[in-house]
This record gives sequence, C-alpha cells and structure tokens, in this order.
Amino acid sequence: MDPNEIKMMIENGMSNTLVNVDGDGTHFDALIVSTEFEGKSLIERHKLVYSVLGDAMKERIHALSLKTYTPEQWENHK
Repeated sequence: MDPNEIKMMIENGMSNTLVNVDGDGTHFDALIVSTEFEGKSLIERHKLVYSVLGDAMKERIHALSLKTYTPEQWENHK
C-alpha cells in the first residue's frame, strides 16, 4: 500500500483535515489534524481513523502509528 493512498482515504473520509503519511508499504506513520477529534479521547480518535481506512486496516496495513491533533492542539504543538 502506498502512503499517498492512505492519505487520500483519510482526507476523503474526514472533514477539515491535514494529513501527512510516511511508510515503507507495510508500516506507516500518520500525522492527522482534524476538527473531528475535538472532544474525543485518544482511543476514540484512533477508532475514527481506523473506521475511515476500513478493510485496508485488516488486509493491507500491517502497522500504523498515529499522531492525532485538533487544530488548536496542532497550533500549540508547533
């Protein structure tokens, strides 16, 4: 699986999103900034991303490391 394919899936499945994905075809690191994370726990955020990726999480992605931020958190993080 290509990192750009994962990026597009997340961008298409979530609103108001900044996404960066790197990886080697099996293991990936994703940075995601979205208003949809507001008020959600870390586990809820990860579940949201996994739901957007659907079957790819089960079949094509061996490992995915997520860093999830709300826009406000991202501004304070930089």
